[in-house]
Amino acid sequence: MTEYRAIENRDIAVTHRSDERSRIGGLVGACAGNLVEWFDFFVYAYTAIYFASSFFPQGNETSQLLSTAGVFAVGFFMRPLGGWLFGWIADTRGRKVSMIISVIMMCGGSLLIAMLPTYAQIGVFAPALLLAARLMQGLSVGAEYGTGATYISEVATAGRRGFFGSFQYFTIIAGQLLALLTVTTLQHVLSADDLKAWGWRIPFFIGALSAVVVVYLRRSMAETASKKDMLRKEAGSISGLMKHKRATLLVLAFTAGGSLYFYTFTTYMQKFLVVSAGMSPQTVSFVMTASLVCFMLFQPLFGILADRLGVKVHMLLFTGLATLLVAPILFALQTVSNPFAAFMLVVSGLMIASFYTPVSGLVKADMFPPTIRALGVGLPYAIANAMFGGTAEYAALWLRAAGVEQHFFVYVAALAAIAFVASMLMPDLRKHGYLDGDGAIEENTSLRRR
Repeated sequence: MTEYRAIENRDIAVTHRSDERSRIGGLVGACAGNLVEWFDFFVYAYTAIYFASSFFPQGNETSQLLSTAGVFAVGFFMRPLGGWLFGWIADTRGRKVSMIISVIMMCGGSLLIAMLPTYAQIGVFAPALLLAARLMQGLSVGAEYGTGATYISEVATAGRRGFFGSFQYFTIIAGQLLALLTVTTLQHVLSADDLKAWGWRIPFFIGALSAVVVVYLRRSMAETASKKDMLRKEAGSISGLMKHKRATLLVLAFTAGGSLYFYTFTTYMQKFLVVSAGMSPQTVSFVMTASLVCFMLFQPLFGILADRLGVKVHMLLFTGLATLLVAPILFALQTVSNPFAAFMLVVSGLMIASFYTPVSGLVKADMFPPTIRALGVGLPYAIANAMFGGTAEYAALWLRAAGVEQHFFVYVAALAAIAFVASMLMPDLRKHGYLDGDGAIEENTSLRRR
């Protein structure tokens, strides 16, 4: 009997180690693709200052940047289509298939941009092809976030979901940071004229070539969706999603406030410190690189904190602090001249965001059952992200051109306030979420407890 128990315990330990390796392997595959996708996506934002004149030659620097920002924003409007299409694929064909297709599509868009002729060579076809490439990338990112958040939340174990989930934004930030570091390196290696002539193409080639490794990693990932769930009638269907109105509205509100805030302090901040604070592009690149390193390192720490405090508390802290402090921080950044002061202000804004980013995918995935989870996360997120996150830079530049840049600061605070109200109305997911609770998201949980 003792020998039998020893063998049984050994088998259990081996199975546990095998499961743990499978979970970690799945996390690595999901996050590696996430990193490459967001590297490709953010490279556009950081190199726009160099290639804007190649595709939009008329007008001054602000109007050229406004044109490239418009193309950046339009790419976001493909996200709802990507969220719907790839959400359906993930819920009916599997998370792994969806994630493999999405990363191939993203890198195809990057390769197209890297090889595009300029306006001087093919005229209006140049900006048209640039737009087509961004639409392809927008479709891909609409797929990546929803499916990735779903997969990571499912591969994680109870009590560690915040920690596991933190690596989604860890790799989003890492992708953004690598894009920024690549541009910074090119700024030191190449002259400004070379960067404008051809150097801006290099990061797009790097992103495209990274696809091969990611596809290999993702092919070996374990599938988290069960065949039974994938074959259900409501799997990946809009009619199934409509049965979860409360969860859908909460995802829309959280994404509107969270995405606008995130892109304000990451993508747009690179230009804000140049055009509003008057800093040199090289100084701003250094400030933003250091800030993003801190932001990236915050993610697992705040993820661990979320596992202790709960997602609801984290959402209340993020939305409450953002509502109160975002406008004062942006007002201070508008007139800052010292690089260290700029760094401290940006980091303070990003620290507030760190209450949201580690749980961003988890809070959405936990409100939907597995049959429509990828669709439920991906589609509402993509709609709100297109409307508010994707237009953040364009809205800020447009208001600046109109001479009322400060109105943008109030706009960010207002969206954070709406997300705060949504956070107050959200049930405690530890008790009522689908991953570890009773799934009573659509019910009046206060009455249920009575």
